Amino acid sequence: MAITGSGSLAISLSVFVISAAFLLKGAAETVTVEGQNLATDNVSVIEGETATISCRVKNNDDSVIQLLNPNRQTIYFKDVRPLKDSRFQLVNFSDNELRVSLSNVSLSDEGRYVCQLYTDPPQEAYADITVLVPPGSPIIESRDDVVSEGNETELTCTAMGSKPAASIRWMKGEEELTGEATVEELYDRMFAVTSRVRFSVTKEDDGVPVDCIIDHPAVKDLLAQRHLEVLYKPEVKIVVTYPEGLTREGDNLDLTCIAEGKPQPHRINWLRVDEDVPPHAVVAGSELYIENLNKSYNGTYRCVASNAVGEAYDDYILYVYDAPTTIPTPTTNPVNTQDSRAGEGAPQKIDHAVIGGVVAVVMFAILCALIVLGRYFARHKGTYFTHEAKGADDAADADTAIINAEGGHNNTDEKKEYYI
Repeated sequence: MAITGSGSLAISLSVFVISAAFLLKGAAETVTVEGQNLATDNVSVIEGETATISCRVKNNDDSVIQLLNPNRQTIYFKDVRPLKDSRFQLVNFSDNELRVSLSNVSLSDEGRYVCQLYTDPPQEAYADITVLVPPGSPIIESRDDVVSEGNETELTCTAMGSKPAASIRWMKGEEELTGEATVEELYDRMFAVTSRVRFSVTKEDDGVPVDCIIDHPAVKDLLAQRHLEVLYKPEVKIVVTYPEGLTREGDNLDLTCIAEGKPQPHRINWLRVDEDVPPHAVVAGSELYIENLNKSYNGTYRCVASNAVGEAYDDYILYVYDAPTTIPTPTTNPVNTQDSRAGEGAPQKIDHAVIGGVVAVVMFAILCALIVLGRYFARHKGTYFTHEAKGADDAADADTAIINAEGGHNNTDEKKEYYI
């Protein structure tokens, strides 16, 4: 076998390298040379955006790095681009890295790209490019434009043309709903997703938003919204306009019926449960007015309101109390005459202060009369003198006083006593 000059030079270099290796092995200090390591990363990119592929080498010994496409065609050999596709651009080239960008990525660019390092044997690392296609704007539809309370409604939401398939969530206000999803594969690994949700509505759902929320790695905050329109029967409440306190005989009664619903109640009726409404009661729309109450009007008065959905009512129980007793007070100021007339028909109040004053004056008068009579009787205490006592003041002793008495004991029949 003939050996050329260049061949002999190669053999000489090989011998030199082997000799040097043995010399280094026998030296006092040993140097360890780490092996080369080729690495890369997978890439996910949204359709139309830019993907970057990085081929990295650790401890490169000047080995050649190149990048190949999924068809094993060379995109870059070192810093040279043999492939005539201007979307590939060199971002960085060094002994340790070959970084290439791919702009305006399309679905056809998806696949496994190869980083090669020309060692013995050659090394390869793989970068999978995944192209994400966001769905179009979701479309939400309702089976019923308007639904009555207590009934069930159905909503449908569709996310078209996404890769991978999107997922759909439902929210009714702050409440999360559970839907039923259907996934359909279209073309070129594209998908359409449809979700349906069913639930019963109440009057509280009127005006509440229902959101169809799309979850997809290529898009955020994508949703469609629809507000519920719910019809519900009236809510009825009776309010006492007059009087403010107890209802007494002779008072007037004014009741107002407040009714709200969707649609607005078209009819409001007043009735008296189990009895007829008093003949002179006045009904004016939502108001009931009764003058000059008496106890025969006691009973339950009902306001009934209705619309297209249904009817509802509220009750007011009337109990008429006795009219209050009042003490009339004279009116000396003509200015107060108008005020007293303005208060006609309203319950009169007893002035307890006036009654207490009158009682105090009477008690004081009685006490004064008792004092005067007591002093009078004390001054005119009752005393009397008999005829036997006459002359007693001039007698020296008791015997003389008896003898001096007119007539002595012999005139006993003529004695008379006078009492003052």
